Amino acid sequence: MRLDSDEARRRFATGRVAYMATLRSDGTAALVPIVFEVVGNRVVSAVDPKPKRTPELARLRHIARDPRATLLVDHYEDDWQLLWWARAEGLARVVGGGPERDEALAGLLAKYPQYQTLDDPFGDAVVIDVERWTGWSAS
Repeated sequence: MRLDSDEARRRFATGRVAYMATLRSDGTAALVPIVFEVVGNRVVSAVDPKPKRTPELARLRHIARDPRATLLVDHYEDDWQLLWWARAEGLARVVGGGPERDEALAGLLAKYPQYQTLDDPFGDAVVIDVERWTGWSAS
């Protein structure tokens, strides 16, 4: 059953992990799991200090070159009548400072208490201005 945009946004916001797809320079999709928060009609994430090879993430380079991004949250259970997914599609940008970054990071701190134990939990914020919410539910 197709979800209307309001229900897709509502379900998306309940997720703890989303999968974000950006586009590599050769046009292929790059998919990574992210933690996120929904703020208005935006999805926000951040570069955090979890172990990475470098804070210069490929997703940031992809966004700088082509801002199109798609995010997916899904819900799985062995009872397939309870399956659903919700998708957010829009244009992403990297925000290095200012009130918009502060708002994004405050939302992430509120949703994920793990960040509260870190001395300096965030680098740049990634903000996706959602142009379309879609979704599906088995029931």
